[in-house]
Amino acid sequence: MIKLDNFSSFFVANWKLNGNFKFIDQFITEISLPQDTTKCVVICPTTIHLDYMSKNKTKFYVGAQNVSQHKDGAFTGEISADSLSDLNVNFCIVGHSERRQFFFEKNEDINHKSENLIKKNIIPIVCVGETLEDKEKGITNGILEEQLKKSIPISSNFQNTIIAYEPVWAIGTGLTPTNKEINDTHSFIREHNSKFNKFKIIYGGSVKANNVNEITSLLNVDGALIGGASLKSDEFTKIIQD
Repeated sequence: MIKLDNFSSFFVANWKLNGNFKFIDQFITEISLPQDTTKCVVICPTTIHLDYMSKNKTKFYVGAQNVSQHKDGAFTGEISADSLSDLNVNFCIVGHSERRQFFFEKNEDINHKSENLIKKNIIPIVCVGETLEDKEKGITNGILEEQLKKSIPISSNFQNTIIAYEPVWAIGTGLTPTNKEINDTHSFIREHNSKFNKFKIIYGGSVKANNVNEITSLLNVDGALIGGASLKSDEFTKIIQD
């Protein structure tokens, strides 16, 4: 398992349902990785491209976008943690808001997925976040506390798990919380339960080259989960170089 303590910050590219072999070849050729080796860069392509990406990576890590909550069995179309381990995958996003919203994933499902990943020495990046309705009701902290309590397994600790705070209302909308809101929310995640004091906590939600530096420089932010901007090699280079 990757030693998280070796890194000061984490930049995770979530390509979602995008990319092909030609795109990967061009992207890898065009990006420029940071000279600062304490920055951990992770790229998460579609599952079908994980093996190709693993064999062609250069100074970055490969992550998956999802994993099954089942270890094996009659679950057509699912991808197990064992299979990801065979492909030398180091990280895996779990509980992304799109998985929760469109595929009806529950906190308990995310808990099982994370547990399976940890057992295979793969670091789960566990996503939590509130909807706009939650925010307007003033119940963000309550929602996050419930998600963290039920989504993160007992075996998780600051050495084997990353938390990603991604306000649902900020994903792909161009909207972002204020820097104070981001820092305060990360502080709440870290401090509401002593279990999370030392966890790496990254931010996701409309992260771009023009705002990443001010976000990642916040006291309680340890990096970024990047969506659309990670599909543009020049934009992503600026993000990871800042």
